[in-house]
Amino acid sequence: MTSAAPTDTAHGDDSGRRLSSPERRAQIILAALTVFGSRGYEGATTDQVARAAGVSQPYVVRLFGSKENLFLATIEFSLDRLLSVFREALAASDEGGEQPVGKRIGEAYVDLIEVRGLHQTLAHAYLLGSNPAIGAAARQGFARVWRFFRDEVGLEADEARSFLAEGMLISTMIGLRIVDDYGSDPQITELFRACFPNKLPHVLEVLPRNEHRL
Repeated sequence: MTSAAPTDTAHGDDSGRRLSSPERRAQIILAALTVFGSRGYEGATTDQVARAAGVSQPYVVRLFGSKENLFLATIEFSLDRLLSVFREALAASDEGGEQPVGKRIGEAYVDLIEVRGLHQTLAHAYLLGSNPAIGAAARQGFARVWRFFRDEVGLEADEARSFLAEGMLISTMIGLRIVDDYGSDPQITELFRACFPNKLPHVLEVLPRNEHRL
């Protein structure tokens, strides 16, 4: 006897409470982040996202309309989450934190590794500039981050550029699963330690690894 397909009306949290529509939407977006992050936009399907979220594929389509709309929602979520933690780091610095604001923001960016697929999904979005809808959303999001560093942090253009460049380097390393070669390749190990000098044990613990390597 086969198991029944997920039932959207019965879907709830660990306490058995039925989730509201906004809560279910957020749950699907988090599942979509893991799927898009690992498979990219072209390789992912709404069925894979539905299985990851524990709901039916028609329910995902009913909420978002299309895979493109779902991907756009994950971009918006990722950018909102990114800027939210940046602003928290900035506020902590303004309140007399011991660390410089740049270090706080950098560590907040690394900590977002715990949101599985967030860095990778944004990286995939940045490669889809020719897509009319996704490219526009990615460009607007990139500009939002730039304006945060320029207007809210008050950095000069060169300083803001350095922040963005370091962030893109970290995202690239995550997307490459460079952690798989940490400890075995001296060059990769040196690069890894240079990029994560204060967060190395935490990063090694939470970064996804390729479980099928020979």
